[in-house]
Amino acid sequence: MTREVFIALVEREQEALRGFLFALCCGNKSDADDLAQDALVKAYLSSAGYQEKGKFRSWIFKIAYNTFLNHKASFRTTESIDEARMLASSTSAESSFEHQSLYLALRTLPPKERSAITLFYLNGYCVKEIATITETSEDAVKKQLSRGRDKLKEKLKL
Repeated sequence: MTREVFIALVEREQEALRGFLFALCCGNKSDADDLAQDALVKAYLSSAGYQEKGKFRSWIFKIAYNTFLNHKASFRTTESIDEARMLASSTSAESSFEHQSLYLALRTLPPKERSAITLFYLNGYCVKEIATITETSEDAVKKQLSRGRDKLKEKLKL
């Protein structure tokens, strides 16, 4: 893949990629931007290995997802929305974003459930595509979605 082709593909998918990482980072734009930059560098360095059989978006989301998992130690999971709210207000000036309740609830989910929920509901991927991106089985994705939905319903009192 040439540099120009890579840049064109990234420009087309950049907004979706940043949205995905923004959701995984529970609304923390700074963390999402850092992960996006790291993922894009990794993608560029690996672009020779990209096979045009699949979607570029899935390939780059897979790299972003793995980048998120590699950095997940720095993204603290909380037990309750109140704890997430306290953490968000103490670590970020961005606590007034539009979907604050959802992001606070997402912060309470383990990274794999958070990723499955984000990919399925916010990015529109099907279970099979999520399994490919996260390198898990379709059954595992279905379980993550089910558990994540149940936990979000409880946290958001839906």
